[in-house]
Amino acid sequence: MTVRPDATGRPGLCSTFCRELREPLAGTAVVASGWVVVEQPGPWGAKAPTHSHLDPEFGGKFDDACKKADVRFGLIRAPGRHSDAIEQSRQVYVGSTMPGRSWLLGGLVDEPAALRTLDLDAAARGDRDAVAASLPGLRQVDHPVMLVCTNGKRDECCALLGRPLVKALSAAAPGRVWEANHLGGHRFAPTATVLPAGTMHGHLTAEAAVAVLAAADRGETVLTGLRGRSSWTKHGQAAEIAVRRLIGELSLDALRVAGEDPEAVTVWHRDGRSWTVPVTSVAADPPRPESCGKEPFAMSILQAGTPVPGEAR
Repeated sequence: MTVRPDATGRPGLCSTFCRELREPLAGTAVVASGWVVVEQPGPWGAKAPTHSHLDPEFGGKFDDACKKADVRFGLIRAPGRHSDAIEQSRQVYVGSTMPGRSWLLGGLVDEPAALRTLDLDAAARGDRDAVAASLPGLRQVDHPVMLVCTNGKRDECCALLGRPLVKALSAAAPGRVWEANHLGGHRFAPTATVLPAGTMHGHLTAEAAVAVLAAADRGETVLTGLRGRSSWTKHGQAAEIAVRRLIGELSLDALRVAGEDPEAVTVWHRDGRSWTVPVTSVAADPPRPESCGKEPFAMSILQAGTPVPGEAR
């Protein structure tokens, strides 16, 4: 299957600048220990939790509560045409991304406001039983799901590149792919997140996205286009990916970011090996736009140096 969105590489798009300048993707994922997404059909504005058919008072307060708990909140839609109203139950997913104890719960709610009872602190610390008890009806989901950003009101690239990708994936992996309102990093479009691991991926083709899902089924990830795992800080993401590339490690839970200081990050392997990875923030040269329609500027990008082996544990 070869699907390449026609808009890929179109002049003027922030994603075109990013591709042409070969901007590194490592260390650009969002940071969150847990995720909560709820189905909300209809149009989405730039800030979908308050600019959609979701009740804006609930959306704003719940989004704020999630941020305080280190949980990422988002809206999802099923692939295809979207009616402006929905009179049926909504799909909800709640996930923990922590390596070694990641999990995904899913279920239906009559209305998004039912999420008010959700124990967000439990989601952040990975307490699956407490989360399930706080929102009856949630059940273990045994296969990873993929969220693809398609919100054109947030950035043009997400709609132009994300929607064709979702269309292709919905045929290749039915029921496992959802449109998402915002995943950060418009210039890396098409962008996607795989739950429950929380790995984020950029510049995806349909073939690459299918490979990412297949790898997730095996408890692995794909290094091409990998932006990072949301469990770690951005410096930690860059360091973990540097170690993966060095040793060819694909297993999702094989590596752990064990600590970091302003100049270096320590990464442990479950077999006892460790590495110190220098990670620095530098000004991007030349300047480039962060998203479509914005003026280019010298944004900061992360650079990871060669991992230095440490003493085995």
